[in-house]
Amino acid sequence: MRTAPLVLATERVLRGVSGNRLGVLDIAGLPTLRLTVAGRKTGVPRETSLLYVPYGADFLLVGSNWGNAEHPVWSANLRAASSARVRLRDEVFTVTVSELAGSAREAAWAAAVEFWPGYRVEEKMAAGRRFRIFELRRVR
Repeated sequence: MRTAPLVLATERVLRGVSGNRLGVLDIAGLPTLRLTVAGRKTGVPRETSLLYVPYGADFLLVGSNWGNAEHPVWSANLRAASSARVRLRDEVFTVTVSELAGSAREAAWAAAVEFWPGYRVEEKMAAGRRFRIFELRRVR
C-alpha cells in the first residue's frame, strides 16, 4: 500500500491551517525544511516540504519519493539548479546545490540510512531506482 497520497493530502491541510509552519514530518518529530527551487522548464518557483538529513553544517536531501519507481519532480528541478531557498523553522536562507556522486554519494547514503533507516525500506520499494542525493550548503 502506498502512503504518499494520504501523506501529501494531510501535508497540504496542515500547511494551510498552520500558515506554512507545520507539516506531517514535523508532527512525526522528523526534521523538515521547505525547499523553493525554480522549475527547470518554467523558471517558476516550486516549493515542497522535505525530510532532511543533518550533515555537519549542511543538509542532505534524498530523492526517495516514498519508494515510488520514479524520481521526485523536485529532484529534477534541483538537479538543474545551482542554488535554492530553504525555510528552516522561521529562518529563510539561500543554499548552493550539489548532486553527489561516487564516494561522496556513498558517504552521504551511509549517513542518510543511519539517520533515517526508513530509506532502506523505500529503496526496496523503488525497484532498483538509485536515489538522487543532494547536499545543500548555506550561502554565507
